[in-house]
Amino acid sequence: MRKSIETISGDTEGVAYEFPVFRFDGSDGAARGAYIQAALHAGELPGTVAIDALMPMLEKAEAQARIRQRITVVPWANPVGRAQYFLGEQQGRFHLGTRTNFNRDFPLVQRPDAALLPDTSLASVDQKLKARLLALSLGHDIVLDLHCDDESVAYLYVPAELWPAMQDCAAAMGVDAVLLWQGASNSAFEEASVHPYLTGARDRLGHVAVTTVEYRGISDVDGALARSDAEGLYRLLVARGVVADPSVPAPGPFTGVVAPLENIDMMPAPKAGAILYDVAPGDRVRKGDRLATIVHAPGEKDGHAEVFAPQDGYILTRRSHRITRAGDDLVKLVGGRRSADARSGTLED
Repeated sequence: MRKSIETISGDTEGVAYEFPVFRFDGSDGAARGAYIQAALHAGELPGTVAIDALMPMLEKAEAQARIRQRITVVPWANPVGRAQYFLGEQQGRFHLGTRTNFNRDFPLVQRPDAALLPDTSLASVDQKLKARLLALSLGHDIVLDLHCDDESVAYLYVPAELWPAMQDCAAAMGVDAVLLWQGASNSAFEEASVHPYLTGARDRLGHVAVTTVEYRGISDVDGALARSDAEGLYRLLVARGVVADPSVPAPGPFTGVVAPLENIDMMPAPKAGAILYDVAPGDRVRKGDRLATIVHAPGEKDGHAEVFAPQDGYILTRRSHRITRAGDDLVKLVGGRRSADARSGTLED
């Protein structure tokens, strides 16, 4: 294993940001291997602790000469967001200077070649970071971007062009659901990673596995879950031939929920107030079931507003906070048909 430090210059002189990169060389020098990063949204840490649990497995495989393809690991992908605090609260989703989501506006290139990336010498620090992360990932066949939701089951965002070929990845990782997207996603890291293969390098498309991994909820930073997630990542690497390990069985068929992004009902709150949930992630509901009650005028007649399921479906996520504004999304409900309020590309800012 080789460790290096990447440095991103800040927007003013004397300011810079650093993050570590770990590299495992494979015995097949021509193989493209895997890239794994976590905490692009800097406060989303289930993926970071999963990498912490994965590293000893990779070090053991390296010591036994079982790493066949190169592996690049970035456990802290966003030192800029990691350093942002406002009134004591960590602010790792948006860059406070540009007000841009750290997982949007990645550069798009036509081939998996870092030389095609734009010059960022005069760019803002968040754009410099995005270009550097994409440069690190380009050329790997497997690209995993580890995130988490508010309160959630484990699920993947997968480009529709890579399904069902990525069923083995979903099964190996043991996730509960897969959301398929097609078209643009506001240049999220996942889109930027798969874009070269959808345009100029389609001959490699059958070998590519690119996904955003949502490791449950933001509070699910837990040792046992981290070990389980690490085992899933390791099974994926074995299944795809990156690591050799005959003790790991091939993944079976994926039996979880699979749906296009347009089937998601986000369920906005009709009033501002306190949220009383009737459902939790992983629940199945029928059309007309009550999902939540908003207490907007406590103690008053008609002080409650109820929210009902618009179709049969599966509760993917819900908000971790219990205060809401009118119009804030309460849950992601995966239905069997297109949502009346279908969103394409991305579900949230």
